[in-house]
Parts: sequence; C-alpha cells; structure tokens
Amino acid sequence: MEKLAGKKAIVTGASSGIGKEVALRLLQLGAQVSIVSRNPDRVLSELPAGHNAKGYAIDLSEVQQVATQIQAIATDMGGVDILINNAGMAYIGELIDMPLAEWQKLFDLNLTSVFQCLQAVLPTMRSQKSGTIINVASIAGKQGFPNWAAYCASKFALLGLTQAIAAEEQPHGLKIMSICPGSVDTPLWDTLGDKVPPSFNRAAMLRPESVADAIMTLVTLPHDAIVNDLVLMPNAGLF
Repeated sequence: MEKLAGKKAIVTGASSGIGKEVALRLLQLGAQVSIVSRNPDRVLSELPAGHNAKGYAIDLSEVQQVATQIQAIATDMGGVDILINNAGMAYIGELIDMPLAEWQKLFDLNLTSVFQCLQAVLPTMRSQKSGTIINVASIAGKQGFPNWAAYCASKFALLGLTQAIAAEEQPHGLKIMSICPGSVDTPLWDTLGDKVPPSFNRAAMLRPESVADAIMTLVTLPHDAIVNDLVLMPNAGLF
C-alpha cells in the first residue's frame, strides 16, 4: 500500500547510509523524492526505470546558498510535505587540539544547514497547514563522549532547535520530530580513518535500514499523533 502517494519529500545526505535508505523507503511508499547530496547519482543509478526521484547536487556545508537551493527544489516539486534533515559529519579528537576551521565546518553542516533547510520549507508547509520534518540527531545529543565534543555539541544544539521549532510550528499544523540513533554502520566511519578506536565493532552497530524503518514510523504516524523524540539503540548496547 502506498501510504505516501502524492506526498513530496526532500532528503538531505541521501547518497549513502541512513539518507539513502530513507529515500528508498519513501519511494516504496509512493512519495515523490528529491535526493539532496553532493553525489545524488549514486542513488539514482540504482533505481529502477520509472522511479519518482530527482537528484540535486548540493554541498550543504556552503550554508549561504542552502536556503535558496532548497526553496528552488520545493518550487520544482510543486510543494513539499516531508523534510528529512539527515546530512551530517563527525570529528574525533580532543577538543584542545581541534582547529577552529574544523569546528566551524562541523557546525555549518550539522546545525546551520538544518536551520537553512527549515527556513526554506516552513513557509510552504505553513501555507498548506501540514508538513512533517524529521531531524536526524544522535545519542551524542543526549550524552557527552570524550573525543566527540564538537559532534556532541552540534547534536545537543540540534535537539534544542528541534524542540523549540516544534513548539513554534505546532499551531500551524506541522509535526517536527527528532530521532537519536546510537552508533550506525554507515560510510561516515570510513571518513574518520585511523581515528576510529579498534574496539568499535561495526558489525554490532545499528544498520542504516533499521534507522530508516524507524524514521518511516515517524513519517507515517496518524494525523493526531506525534513522537517528539525517538531514541534508537543497537541491541548490542554500543553507544
């Protein structure tokens, strides 16, 4: 059953990992999907003929352009019903050694780009008095971990942003929720190289498919229901 037939969705960070799986599930449920990433062709090349997806090659870390670019996507789609803010990056290392440029780069992608995406879609969602937004946070938004200070700070901030904007938009009929997964086996870990502790057993982490399934639960909730924040942890107990 295509529960989301006729719905228009934007997914950021959709070329791999959680974002890719979310995009695939939205398509399976009948939504029209805009795939936003630096390499959207990675996903589009895997889709069967006749798919209802379009790719947009956008670097969300270039925050000055994000709102305009996302607004253009919404116009191209003829509206927007669902926004999944999934794009993000990590940094491992003691805060004392972290370059300011790396701090700013992380916050631009993990937080400021989300702010810009929100500003881009909220007017349309308000005008239609409906819309669902899921911000992909992390268990690191609820607990501090050594060597992850900047990442934790960005995700704590994302949860605060989500709670505040959810309260602002609830009177307009919008649902804004967050999901806080524990460790997920995604290509993000490959970008961190030898900074990843050898004790991290990626086979014991959550699979992107599991997180995507949880996000679909949030997206397809009944009209009168909302889950403000969902914590999803690996059954193996890793953070």
